Amino acid sequence: MRAKKFLIVAAVGLIGATAVIVAQGRGQGQGRGDQPQAAPDPVQILVDRLDLEKYKATIKGLTQFGDRREGTQRNRDAVSWIEAQLKSYGCPTERLEYEVPARSGGAGANPNRGAGAGAAAGAGQGARGGQTAPRPPATILTEPNRRGTGGSTYYGITRPTGVNNNPENQPDEKLRALNMGPIIPGPIPEVFCTKVGATRPNEVYILSGHMDGIGYGEAANDDGSGTAIVMELARIFSMPDVTTDVSIRFALWNGEEGGLRGATAYRDQRKDLQGREDPPGSGKYPEPKWVGVIQHDMMMWDHGMPRADGTFSPEQRPEADFNIEFKIDSKMSADSMKLAWAVKAAADKYSKNYPGMVGPHMTNTDSAPFQDIVASLSMRENERGMMTGAGWNPHWHQPTDLYKTFSDKDFLLGLNSAQATLAAIAGLSGAKVK
Repeated sequence: MRAKKFLIVAAVGLIGATAVIVAQGRGQGQGRGDQPQAAPDPVQILVDRLDLEKYKATIKGLTQFGDRREGTQRNRDAVSWIEAQLKSYGCPTERLEYEVPARSGGAGANPNRGAGAGAAAGAGQGARGGQTAPRPPATILTEPNRRGTGGSTYYGITRPTGVNNNPENQPDEKLRALNMGPIIPGPIPEVFCTKVGATRPNEVYILSGHMDGIGYGEAANDDGSGTAIVMELARIFSMPDVTTDVSIRFALWNGEEGGLRGATAYRDQRKDLQGREDPPGSGKYPEPKWVGVIQHDMMMWDHGMPRADGTFSPEQRPEADFNIEFKIDSKMSADSMKLAWAVKAAADKYSKNYPGMVGPHMTNTDSAPFQDIVASLSMRENERGMMTGAGWNPHWHQPTDLYKTFSDKDFLLGLNSAQATLAAIAGLSGAKVK
């Protein structure tokens, strides 16, 4: 008898529970029976707003200014163009200026002080009179644990790297003429814009790329690709239906090729202003407290190591990835590693074509000036030391760093990095879409 009563009670309870579920389904479903409606993912909404053609168009716009060498008029014109684009997105801009140490050789001297500067003119894959310059021979490494840039270890086949310092290696006469503009004395400008956080405006993530280049090409990859990522993120986060709890700053550094000058100037000029309310009681923070820096530098080329004859695969390798690097021996390494794994988790979930890989050898990049102050990362197409430093990119600082050099698969690698950064920062900053 007790069992019978239990079954009756259970049946009544089951009927009641079913009625509640059905009622909820009718109220929350999308006309599909009792399927509840899932809450939209604001991160996915924002990631889906990234567009390959818009990314390519931004890179193409940057290449109209040639290699954008620091100190030239074309560099200043590019800063103004970037500023106008950021303003058009609704992202309020600011400028910062810094001085460059006097250069020997007068105002027109070449300021080639980047990685590999001083290499013989025409090094790498430059062209003279339309003819490809001879490739430096590749080296097959047999010695174990050969140390490279930033503590990385070189493996396999390597090629020498350098900077093309000879404008005659650029066969395009129009581009060659543009890139031969002189160095103009005076302060160097750079621009940034800020998405102000709704509830924690006194904290900021800095997303950055460097807009200058060298090599007498168009600096499409180094670093038009990273600059375009930051500009696209500024466009999306600045949309009127997007809010974030924490502020986000989009910085386009100048002078990276001369020795991280723009990023270092920003650090030195503004580090002591962090978190100060100005004017007091206004709720405005001209320089919020830095909580993370992510630099984007060369994002499109991962065709693998050079072959033994010095040539490269013409296609993006199927196992291509983008690298998320932190500096293992920096003062903020623990926080930087935590941020790196947050970006990696975002890449695993939201990057659609290529994965992100975490590494500990961040070096020679604009996040380095911040690495002992705040969590700092570098996003790259390849590990800076072991891969880029070993000659994996034949267009690095060469006349062939042109928009037309790269395929949609190459551009897509950069877009996938943008998906990872956007997703990670959207989550960390509490982004919402109205």
